[in-house]
Amino acid sequence: MGFFGLFSKDKKETLNKGLEKTKQSFFSKLSRSIVGKSKVDDEVLDNLEEILITSDVGVETTLKIIGRIEERVARDKFVSTDELNLILRDEIADLLEENNSDSVNDFTVPDKGEDPYVIMVVGVNGVGKTTTIGKLANQFKKKDIKVVLGAADTFRAAAVDQLIIWSERVGVPIVQQGMGADPASVAFDTLQSAKAQNADVAIIDTAGRLHNKVNLMNELSKIKRVMAKVVPGAPHEILLVLDGSTGQNAYEQAKQFALATDINALAITKLDGTAKGGVVIGISDQMKIPVKYIGVGEGIEDLQVFNRQEFVDSLFN
Repeated sequence: MGFFGLFSKDKKETLNKGLEKTKQSFFSKLSRSIVGKSKVDDEVLDNLEEILITSDVGVETTLKIIGRIEERVARDKFVSTDELNLILRDEIADLLEENNSDSVNDFTVPDKGEDPYVIMVVGVNGVGKTTTIGKLANQFKKKDIKVVLGAADTFRAAAVDQLIIWSERVGVPIVQQGMGADPASVAFDTLQSAKAQNADVAIIDTAGRLHNKVNLMNELSKIKRVMAKVVPGAPHEILLVLDGSTGQNAYEQAKQFALATDINALAITKLDGTAKGGVVIGISDQMKIPVKYIGVGEGIEDLQVFNRQEFVDSLFN
Protein backbone atom coordinates (compact mmCIF):
# COMPACT_ATOMS: atom_id res chain seq x y z
CA MET A 1 0.00 0.00 0.00
CA GLY A 2 1.36 3.41 -0.92
CA PHE A 3 1.43 6.38 1.39
CA PHE A 4 1.12 10.13 0.98
CA GLY A 5 3.32 12.23 3.28
CA LEU A 6 2.06 15.27 5.14
CA PHE A 7 4.17 18.00 6.80
CA SER A 8 7.87 17.74 6.04
CA LYS A 9 8.71 18.65 9.66
CA ASP A 10 7.06 20.03 12.75
CA LYS A 11 7.59 23.75 13.18
CA LYS A 12 9.38 23.84 16.50
CA GLU A 13 9.47 27.61 16.76
CA THR A 14 5.70 27.85 16.24
CA LEU A 15 5.16 25.02 18.71
CA ASN A 16 7.31 26.74 21.34
CA LYS A 17 5.40 29.98 20.88
CA GLY A 18 2.07 28.17 20.88
CA LEU A 19 2.77 26.52 24.24
CA GLU A 20 4.25 29.65 25.82
CA LYS A 21 1.26 30.47 28.04
CA THR A 22 1.04 26.90 29.30
CA LYS A 23 4.76 26.82 30.08
CA GLN A 24 4.77 30.17 31.86
CA SER A 25 1.80 29.25 34.02
CA PHE A 26 2.99 25.75 34.87
CA PHE A 27 6.63 26.45 35.63
CA SER A 28 5.98 29.65 37.57
CA LYS A 29 3.70 27.62 39.85
CA LEU A 30 6.25 24.82 40.07
CA SER A 31 9.09 27.20 40.93
CA ARG A 32 7.06 28.77 43.73
CA SER A 33 6.15 25.37 45.12
CA ILE A 34 9.75 24.25 45.67
CA VAL A 35 11.20 27.47 47.06
CA GLY A 36 13.32 26.58 50.09
CA LYS A 37 13.07 22.86 49.37
CA SER A 38 16.12 20.71 48.60
CA LYS A 39 14.42 17.33 48.21
CA VAL A 40 11.19 15.99 46.81
CA ASP A 41 9.00 15.15 49.80
CA ASP A 42 5.28 14.71 50.48
CA GLU A 43 4.68 18.46 50.54
CA VAL A 44 6.36 18.97 47.16
CA LEU A 45 4.35 16.10 45.68
CA ASP A 46 1.11 17.53 47.11
CA ASN A 47 1.94 20.88 45.53
CA LEU A 48 2.83 19.21 42.23
CA GLU A 49 -0.48 17.33 42.26
CA GLU A 50 -2.38 20.59 42.67
CA ILE A 51 -0.36 22.26 39.89
CA LEU A 52 -1.03 19.43 37.42
CA ILE A 53 -4.74 19.42 38.17
CA THR A 54 -5.03 23.21 37.82
CA SER A 55 -3.12 22.92 34.53
CA ASP A 56 -5.98 20.74 33.24
CA VAL A 57 -3.98 17.53 33.08
CA GLY A 58 -6.98 15.91 34.80
CA VAL A 59 -7.36 14.18 38.16
CA GLU A 60 -6.88 10.57 37.03
CA THR A 61 -3.86 11.32 34.87
CA THR A 62 -2.36 13.53 37.59
CA LEU A 63 -2.68 10.75 40.18
CA LYS A 64 -1.01 8.37 37.75
CA ILE A 65 1.93 10.76 37.26
CA ILE A 66 2.26 11.44 40.99
CA GLY A 67 2.17 7.71 41.72
CA ARG A 68 5.04 7.10 39.32
CA ILE A 69 7.12 9.88 40.84
CA GLU A 70 6.40 8.55 44.35
CA GLU A 71 7.71 5.14 43.29
CA ARG A 72 10.85 6.76 41.94
CA VAL A 73 11.39 8.79 45.11
CA ALA A 74 10.88 5.68 47.26
CA ARG A 75 13.34 3.72 45.13
CA ASP A 76 16.04 6.38 44.95
CA LYS A 77 15.59 7.50 48.60
CA PHE A 78 16.77 11.06 47.90
CA VAL A 79 15.56 13.03 44.89
CA SER A 80 16.49 16.70 44.78
CA THR A 81 14.06 19.36 43.68
CA ASP A 82 16.56 20.21 40.93
CA GLU A 83 15.79 16.79 39.41
CA LEU A 84 12.02 17.24 39.53
CA ASN A 85 11.70 18.83 36.09
CA LEU A 86 13.64 16.02 34.45
CA ILE A 87 11.68 13.31 36.27
CA LEU A 88 8.36 14.95 35.44
CA ARG A 89 9.41 15.28 31.81
CA ASP A 90 10.32 11.58 31.64
CA GLU A 91 7.06 10.43 33.20
CA ILE A 92 4.88 12.58 30.91
CA ALA A 93 6.84 11.42 27.85
CA ASP A 94 6.40 7.78 28.90
CA LEU A 95 2.69 8.32 29.47
CA LEU A 96 2.20 9.83 26.02
CA GLU A 97 4.21 7.03 24.45
CA GLU A 98 2.00 4.40 26.09
CA ASN A 99 -1.21 6.02 24.87
CA ASN A 100 -0.41 6.98 21.29
CA SER A 101 0.48 5.26 18.08
CA ASP A 102 4.03 5.60 16.81
CA SER A 103 5.18 9.18 17.00
CA VAL A 104 5.92 10.62 13.56
CA ASN A 105 7.24 13.86 12.17
CA ASP A 106 5.24 13.33 9.01
CA PHE A 107 1.63 12.21 8.81
CA THR A 108 0.69 9.64 6.19
CA VAL A 109 -2.60 8.86 4.47
CA PRO A 110 -3.02 5.38 3.04
CA ASP A 111 -3.46 5.22 -0.70
CA LYS A 112 -6.80 3.46 -1.24
CA GLY A 113 -6.15 2.88 -4.93
CA GLU A 114 -9.16 4.01 -6.92
CA ASP A 115 -11.03 5.07 -3.78
CA PRO A 116 -10.34 8.22 -1.77
CA TYR A 117 -9.28 8.10 1.86
CA VAL A 118 -12.32 9.40 3.75
CA ILE A 119 -12.07 11.56 6.88
CA MET A 120 -15.28 12.39 8.75
CA VAL A 121 -14.79 15.35 11.09
CA VAL A 122 -16.91 15.73 14.24
CA GLY A 123 -16.98 18.21 17.12
CA VAL A 124 -19.23 20.79 18.77
CA ASN A 125 -19.74 24.25 17.31
CA GLY A 126 -17.02 26.76 18.09
CA VAL A 127 -14.08 24.40 18.61
CA GLY A 128 -12.45 25.32 15.29
CA LYS A 129 -13.76 22.30 13.38
CA THR A 130 -14.27 23.99 10.01
CA THR A 131 -11.03 25.95 10.35
CA THR A 132 -9.16 22.72 11.10
CA ILE A 133 -10.64 21.13 7.96
CA GLY A 134 -9.49 24.11 5.88
CA LYS A 135 -5.98 24.04 7.33
CA LEU A 136 -5.75 20.28 6.87
CA ALA A 137 -6.87 20.59 3.25
CA ASN A 138 -4.19 23.23 2.74
CA GLN A 139 -1.48 20.92 4.08
CA PHE A 140 -2.67 18.07 1.89
CA LYS A 141 -2.72 20.27 -1.20
CA LYS A 142 0.85 21.44 -0.52
CA LYS A 143 1.86 17.78 -0.82
CA ASP A 144 0.01 17.43 -4.14
CA ILE A 145 -2.66 15.33 -2.45
CA LYS A 146 -5.96 15.94 -4.22
CA VAL A 147 -8.74 16.86 -1.78
CA VAL A 148 -12.51 17.27 -2.00
CA LEU A 149 -14.47 18.84 0.86
CA GLY A 150 -18.05 17.98 1.82
CA ALA A 151 -20.23 20.50 3.68
CA ALA A 152 -22.46 18.09 5.62
CA ASP A 153 -22.90 20.44 8.59
CA THR A 154 -26.17 21.66 7.12
CA PHE A 155 -27.87 22.83 10.31
CA ARG A 156 -26.05 26.17 10.30
CA ALA A 157 -25.79 28.35 7.22
CA ALA A 158 -22.61 29.83 8.67
CA ALA A 159 -20.94 26.41 8.73
CA VAL A 160 -21.58 25.83 5.02
CA ASP A 161 -20.53 29.38 4.15
CA GLN A 162 -17.35 29.12 6.19
CA LEU A 163 -16.32 25.87 4.52
CA ILE A 164 -16.98 27.40 1.09
CA ILE A 165 -14.67 30.30 2.02
CA TRP A 166 -11.97 27.84 3.08
CA SER A 167 -12.34 25.82 -0.13
CA GLU A 168 -11.83 29.00 -2.15
CA ARG A 169 -8.93 30.14 0.01
CA VAL A 170 -7.11 26.82 -0.28
CA GLY A 171 -8.22 26.17 -3.85
CA VAL A 172 -9.88 22.80 -3.43
CA PRO A 173 -13.34 21.70 -4.68
CA ILE A 174 -16.31 21.49 -2.34
CA VAL A 175 -19.65 19.68 -2.51
CA GLN A 176 -22.49 21.49 -0.77
CA GLN A 177 -26.26 21.65 -0.93
CA GLY A 178 -26.80 24.57 1.39
CA MET A 179 -28.43 24.84 4.80
CA GLY A 180 -31.15 22.31 5.64
CA ALA A 181 -29.99 19.65 3.20
CA ASP A 182 -29.75 16.01 4.28
CA PRO A 183 -26.20 15.56 5.67
CA ALA A 184 -26.04 11.95 4.45
CA SER A 185 -26.99 13.09 0.94
CA VAL A 186 -24.17 15.64 0.98
CA ALA A 187 -21.70 12.99 2.14
CA PHE A 188 -22.90 10.59 -0.57
CA ASP A 189 -22.48 13.23 -3.29
CA THR A 190 -19.07 14.23 -1.93
CA LEU A 191 -17.69 10.71 -2.21
CA GLN A 192 -19.16 10.24 -5.66
CA SER A 193 -17.56 13.52 -6.73
CA ALA A 194 -14.25 12.57 -5.11
CA LYS A 195 -14.22 9.27 -7.00
CA ALA A 196 -15.14 10.95 -10.28
CA GLN A 197 -12.28 13.42 -9.83
CA ASN A 198 -9.81 10.71 -8.75
CA ALA A 199 -9.30 12.56 -5.48
CA ASP A 200 -6.93 11.13 -2.91
CA VAL A 201 -8.81 12.41 0.15
CA ALA A 202 -12.39 13.40 0.96
CA ILE A 203 -12.99 15.40 4.15
CA ILE A 204 -16.58 15.53 5.39
CA ASP A 205 -17.70 18.22 7.85
CA THR A 206 -20.59 17.22 10.14
CA ALA A 207 -22.95 19.06 12.49
CA GLY A 208 -21.57 20.04 15.87
CA ARG A 209 -24.33 19.20 18.32
CA LEU A 210 -24.28 17.32 21.60
CA HIS A 211 -27.62 18.24 23.13
CA ASN A 212 -29.12 14.89 22.20
CA LYS A 213 -26.71 11.96 21.95
CA VAL A 214 -29.33 9.66 20.44
CA ASN A 215 -30.04 12.02 17.53
CA LEU A 216 -26.33 12.64 17.03
CA MET A 217 -25.57 8.93 17.05
CA ASN A 218 -28.35 8.21 14.57
CA GLU A 219 -27.24 11.00 12.25
CA LEU A 220 -23.56 10.00 12.26
CA SER A 221 -24.48 6.34 11.80
CA LYS A 222 -26.63 7.22 8.79
CA ILE A 223 -23.80 9.28 7.24
CA LYS A 224 -21.39 6.39 7.74
CA ARG A 225 -23.77 3.84 6.20
CA VAL A 226 -24.37 6.01 3.14
CA MET A 227 -20.65 6.70 2.62
CA ALA A 228 -19.81 3.00 2.87
CA LYS A 229 -22.11 2.36 -0.11
CA VAL A 230 -19.87 4.57 -2.26
CA VAL A 231 -16.49 3.75 -0.72
CA PRO A 232 -16.32 0.42 1.14
CA GLY A 233 -14.91 0.88 4.63
CA ALA A 234 -15.56 4.62 4.72
CA PRO A 235 -15.04 6.64 6.77
CA HIS A 236 -11.50 5.46 7.32
CA GLU A 237 -10.88 8.13 9.92
CA ILE A 238 -13.28 9.82 12.34
CA LEU A 239 -11.49 12.92 13.58
CA LEU A 240 -12.82 14.65 16.70
CA VAL A 241 -11.84 18.32 17.00
CA LEU A 242 -11.57 19.72 20.55
CA ASP A 243 -10.89 23.24 21.82
CA GLY A 244 -7.87 23.02 24.11
CA SER A 245 -8.69 26.36 25.75
CA THR A 246 -11.77 24.78 27.38
CA GLY A 247 -9.59 22.49 29.48
CA GLN A 248 -11.47 19.62 31.09
CA ASN A 249 -14.62 20.51 29.15
CA ALA A 250 -12.77 19.25 26.09
CA TYR A 251 -12.25 15.91 27.82
CA GLU A 252 -15.95 15.70 28.68
CA GLN A 253 -16.84 16.40 25.03
CA ALA A 254 -14.44 13.67 23.94
CA LYS A 255 -16.19 11.17 26.21
CA GLN A 256 -19.62 12.14 24.89
CA PHE A 257 -18.58 11.85 21.24
CA ALA A 258 -16.86 8.54 21.93
CA LEU A 259 -20.25 7.23 23.07
CA ALA A 260 -21.88 8.48 19.86
CA THR A 261 -19.40 7.25 17.26
CA ASP A 262 -16.13 5.36 16.79
CA ILE A 263 -13.57 8.13 17.04
CA ASN A 264 -10.06 7.05 16.05
CA ALA A 265 -8.21 10.39 15.89
CA LEU A 266 -8.15 13.70 17.77
CA ALA A 267 -7.26 17.27 16.87
CA ILE A 268 -6.80 19.74 19.73
CA THR A 269 -7.02 23.40 18.71
CA LYS A 270 -6.36 26.87 20.17
CA LEU A 271 -3.44 25.81 22.36
CA ASP A 272 -1.67 29.11 21.62
CA GLY A 273 -4.32 31.17 23.42
CA THR A 274 -4.47 29.23 26.67
CA ALA A 275 -2.50 28.10 29.70
CA LYS A 276 -4.43 24.81 29.61
CA GLY A 277 -2.14 22.92 27.25
CA GLY A 278 -1.87 20.16 29.85
CA VAL A 279 -5.23 18.93 28.61
CA VAL A 280 -3.40 17.26 25.71
CA ILE A 281 -1.70 14.95 28.22
CA GLY A 282 -4.91 14.12 30.08
CA ILE A 283 -7.03 13.50 26.98
CA SER A 284 -4.35 11.30 25.43
CA ASP A 285 -4.07 9.27 28.63
CA GLN A 286 -7.76 8.93 29.41
CA MET A 287 -9.21 8.46 25.92
CA LYS A 288 -6.56 6.09 24.55
CA ILE A 289 -7.17 7.72 21.15
CA PRO A 290 -4.19 9.17 19.25
CA VAL A 291 -3.87 12.95 19.18
CA LYS A 292 -2.98 13.49 15.51
CA TYR A 293 -3.08 17.28 15.18
CA ILE A 294 -2.65 20.32 17.39
CA GLY A 295 -3.51 23.92 16.57
CA VAL A 296 -0.86 26.32 17.86
CA GLY A 297 -1.75 29.53 16.04
CA GLU A 298 -4.29 31.30 13.87
CA GLY A 299 -2.27 31.14 10.65
CA ILE A 300 -3.13 28.73 7.88
CA GLU A 301 0.16 26.90 8.49
CA ASP A 302 -0.34 26.59 12.26
CA LEU A 303 -1.99 23.18 12.30
CA GLN A 304 0.74 20.70 13.17
CA VAL A 305 1.05 16.95 13.27
CA PHE A 306 1.26 16.03 16.95
CA ASN A 307 4.66 14.62 17.77
CA ARG A 308 4.68 13.58 21.41
CA GLN A 309 8.46 13.90 21.86
CA GLU A 310 8.59 17.37 20.36
CA PHE A 311 5.55 18.37 22.43
CA VAL A 312 7.27 17.32 25.66
CA ASP A 313 10.57 18.88 24.57
CA SER A 314 8.81 22.15 23.88
CA LEU A 315 6.83 22.03 27.13
CA PHE A 316 9.98 21.56 29.20
CA ASN A 317 12.32 23.72 27.11
